[in-house]
Amino acid sequence: MAVSPLLATWWPALSAAASDATPEAFDFEQLVQLARDTAAAPFRAPDTTLPAALAGADYDQYRDFRYRGDQALWRDADGVDFQAQFFHRGFLFKPRVDIHVVEAGQARAVAFSTALFDYSPNPAPDLPADTGFAGFRLHAPLNGRTYFDELCVFLGASYFRAVARGLTYGLSARGLALGSGDPGPEEFPAFRSFWLHRPAPGAAAITVDALLDGPSVSGAFRFEITPGDDTVFDVDARLFPRVDLHNAGIAPLTSMFHFDASDRVGIDDYRPAVHDSDGLGLWTGTGEQVWRPLHNPGAVQHSGFQDRAPKAFGLMQRKRSFSDFQDAEAGYEKRPSAWVEPLDDWGAGEVHLVEIPTADEYHDNIVAFWRPAAALVTGRESRWRYRLHWTASKRWNPELAHVVATRVGARPGSGAPARLWVVDFEGGPTSAETPQLDIAASRGRIDNPVVHTRAEGGWRVGFEFAPDGASSELRLRLHRDGAPLSETWTARWSA
Repeated sequence: MAVSPLLATWWPALSAAASDATPEAFDFEQLVQLARDTAAAPFRAPDTTLPAALAGADYDQYRDFRYRGDQALWRDADGVDFQAQFFHRGFLFKPRVDIHVVEAGQARAVAFSTALFDYSPNPAPDLPADTGFAGFRLHAPLNGRTYFDELCVFLGASYFRAVARGLTYGLSARGLALGSGDPGPEEFPAFRSFWLHRPAPGAAAITVDALLDGPSVSGAFRFEITPGDDTVFDVDARLFPRVDLHNAGIAPLTSMFHFDASDRVGIDDYRPAVHDSDGLGLWTGTGEQVWRPLHNPGAVQHSGFQDRAPKAFGLMQRKRSFSDFQDAEAGYEKRPSAWVEPLDDWGAGEVHLVEIPTADEYHDNIVAFWRPAAALVTGRESRWRYRLHWTASKRWNPELAHVVATRVGARPGSGAPARLWVVDFEGGPTSAETPQLDIAASRGRIDNPVVHTRAEGGWRVGFEFAPDGASSELRLRLHRDGAPLSETWTARWSA
């Protein structure tokens, strides 16, 4: 089998890796070719064997492997508004991830050394020079010019997450999802190598390239990362399947929803809500704006929103007040929303939402992604370009009233399972005239729907729902003579 020089360098099983000190020519098209060649070769699982000094490290010990801030990449580079720090291997992060720096079209591998880390109160372990890293994080002067805030993290499989100005970490994104929530085992392709491009002095963005690899697919990714009020990732993903992929999740987002006023079954907690995201937002190819409140179900729940050429979708955190959560430690009101905006026509498919039961706030249980209608074909390049916004507020269609709360409880004077639903809208056209209401249920009966003004401004919709069956899709929208005044609210009731 003929092997490209870059593949031979990256894949030590085929040839010895180049010396850390040896620069090599590099550009994104070379990385695309590397991904293509990797997909054409049999998959080789990453080596997860750790040196003896790391193999037994638990969570607390791993937290003592701290990167030294004074060793940050580009720390002393005049005018460069980005710095990089690297994560140690150990605990859950066993595979070696190769990291390179690109300057003037030349890439060199970053050499591992224990001198880069502070292991106190323990002495530095004796580790080989080829130990490598587990991932990296970028810092930038996000909230002020005098301090480099942590901006984003790439760590574990193909997971990454970021913050925007004034926000803290919350939900994550991934390079690719394969089989999320399906009955069989989920596959987690991983970023195996990164190339960090040194920014020019004064540059507002930084470029990061990555090689993805897994049993079913390889891929080349380019991230153009711009921090700000919205931190924006422009993503160019070029995938090369080893097998036909019928369950590919493009631009996947992963979050946590434990409970809120719309879903407090079995909850005994002083806080009114606990979640990183409270809804799935959709801006369809036809221009309809849709809001789907998230749910912590009793069993794994899948929802597919079929579309063609979607304008955008995302997992959103609309609650932005401390009073919404009353949690001074977690600060859920500062968790970002993530909004995916396709930069090309993505054709036919569906925004797919997976909701998984969780008993706590420590496990992500929500996944959303685009699932194309056609399978990704073996050996054929599949390209996906999109803009990923990490943001506090994304009003994609601001002239429409938007949902700010969904509440549900027992219908007064009735037995279970009859329910009373209340949906609050804010913003949109101002008028003293009460809007008209479109409302429907796929199964069951809706009684006594009503629309009235809220003291805080906006509108409140209330209705009673009498179920008939195991589940029902509920849907409503405010309008005037057919012209929409609000986004479309949709929810699933389950027994």
